[in-house]
Amino acid sequence: MTNSTSLIKNIITQKKYKDKMHWTDYFSYFYLFLGVFLMFGPIIWLGLSSVKTNAGIQEYPPTILPLSQIQLEVDGYDKPLSLYNVTLEDGSITQLAEIKRVGITSKMVDPKDNEKKYKIPIDKREKIREFSVQWENYLDPLRKYNFLLYFKNSIFVTVVATIITLIINSMAAYALSIYEFRGKNVALVFVIGTLLIPLTIILVPVFYVIANFGMINSLWGVILPGAATPTGVFLLRQYMLTLPRELIEAARMDHASEWAIYWRIVLPLSIPAIAVLAIFSIMWRWNDFLWPLIVLSKSEVYTLQIALNAFHGELTSQWNYVLAMTMLTLLPIALIFTYLQKFITTGIASTGMK
Repeated sequence: MTNSTSLIKNIITQKKYKDKMHWTDYFSYFYLFLGVFLMFGPIIWLGLSSVKTNAGIQEYPPTILPLSQIQLEVDGYDKPLSLYNVTLEDGSITQLAEIKRVGITSKMVDPKDNEKKYKIPIDKREKIREFSVQWENYLDPLRKYNFLLYFKNSIFVTVVATIITLIINSMAAYALSIYEFRGKNVALVFVIGTLLIPLTIILVPVFYVIANFGMINSLWGVILPGAATPTGVFLLRQYMLTLPRELIEAARMDHASEWAIYWRIVLPLSIPAIAVLAIFSIMWRWNDFLWPLIVLSKSEVYTLQIALNAFHGELTSQWNYVLAMTMLTLLPIALIFTYLQKFITTGIASTGMK
């Protein structure tokens, strides 16, 4: 970890000349910071917007910080009214509460004296805001909309599907990389060729098969259709080609079974590639939307992505809940990626060797 930190520090602080900055150094830093901003800017905006009110999210022009307009109770009105700084005709500035807006005119009332009412042009008023973090955006969906159940469903689908994917793909890759048999290259071409088939073409046939097996509105109907992936088979096969054949031949001479060779020798040596495939599988399954939307129609078996879609109505959308729950759905993927990212470079680089 220390060596990696030192290497990153040396790369970042490296200059063309030791005693001065060259124009290429300025350009490199600009390009670096621009890339960081483009990658992390949307995530920061998402995090800040997730603690805004629904009205604050839809404000124009938008604000970066979670600022919400102050509202107060006024005698004679059922709902809280929004507070504004208003410039009157005599040039004085006072605080008024808005009753309603009609076109370019706002009907307002003095909160201290509800008998005094005004008609103010909308360009003569300014919203009074305060810094307000709406943690209810995170708590309400968990309490009211049973989001913990949706989290459990997504975790179950992701974990089980990833385990099945790793087992099936690694077995197929083992056969295509270690064994020598007639039609091996044809089988490999057939597996890779399935990448050319768009998902939309096979949706109806796969749905028909799932329906005949009685897996509609079942999490297994989401898990099993994508259990074997051609990308995973190719990735693991390319990595297993780099393994020393001497180890496998020595194990066979010691009368080790093919299962023992696969389980005790090939799989442990293929951990970097398996970790890469695990990351890809977790990301695919956790973020999958189209297939669960087709298979699942009962709310008790919804995954997170389908549950988030439920916040979009025909007339209104609860963006404060959508953004807050989207932020929560990003955390597991970010943590897993952070933990397994050390295998990505090794695994992908080795799959290109033969």
